[in-house]
Amino acid sequence: MALVITDGPRPKHAQLSDVLAELAVKELGPDAAIPSERELMSTYDVSRATVRKAIETLIAEGLLTRIHGKGTFVARPRVESHLHLASFSEDMRRRGLTPSTRLLAVDLDEPPAEVATSLRLGTAGRAWRVDRVRLADGQPMALEQGWYAEALLPDLDHHDLTGSLYSLFADVYGLVIDRASQTLWGESADATLARRLEAPLHTPLLVFRRVSTADGKPLEHVVSRYRGDRYQLHMDLIGSTSTPPSRTTPSTTREKGNHP
Repeated sequence: MALVITDGPRPKHAQLSDVLAELAVKELGPDAAIPSERELMSTYDVSRATVRKAIETLIAEGLLTRIHGKGTFVARPRVESHLHLASFSEDMRRRGLTPSTRLLAVDLDEPPAEVATSLRLGTAGRAWRVDRVRLADGQPMALEQGWYAEALLPDLDHHDLTGSLYSLFADVYGLVIDRASQTLWGESADATLARRLEAPLHTPLLVFRRVSTADGKPLEHVVSRYRGDRYQLHMDLIGSTSTPPSRTTPSTTREKGNHP
């Protein structure tokens, strides 16, 4: 590992980024703290501005993460997911991670107009609102706000809501989620979201809105906000001129995202 940052064609902050990247990967490992700004300034004889620009570059690349009031740490590798219809719990286990859930609230309430329309509740229909933080290996991965039709799920609040809701729906209510429509967009974490996800303020988020049905009946309207520094998607795309798959061949791209 280089010990001297020199003047030359490559900016000093880029040289320092290389040094820190090698340190993070080869010596420190995930969740380890990197040296302080003062230590880096002294060790490599560079300015604070150079140190900060080098660190910000690696944060933007996902190699480092900053925790307010604690310092800068080597980030854990992002969990990569292929698009398919599955629960969060199933998806994390498939990747060798242990899923868990922190239940924040469950209430029977009048939903917003968009939710009422999605769930076909009419003007007087009510739905269960379930707020949860989803974790993988004990690390907050996503914040979910789900709405579930009361008429299809009576006494939902009497059940354990810290596991897979899809399994609960199937085992207790005989309702199997068989279809979903999903939309994805990006946001940044405000103070409340950052606190609940134990993430730095303005952490990029992948936001999924999913409307799911069971046997043709709308059952779920859920919005999940995933930490963009811990989660990524993989999609296989086919050109429009390619020969379409036969009816007996499963599509190579299936839906997935905000997982109950």
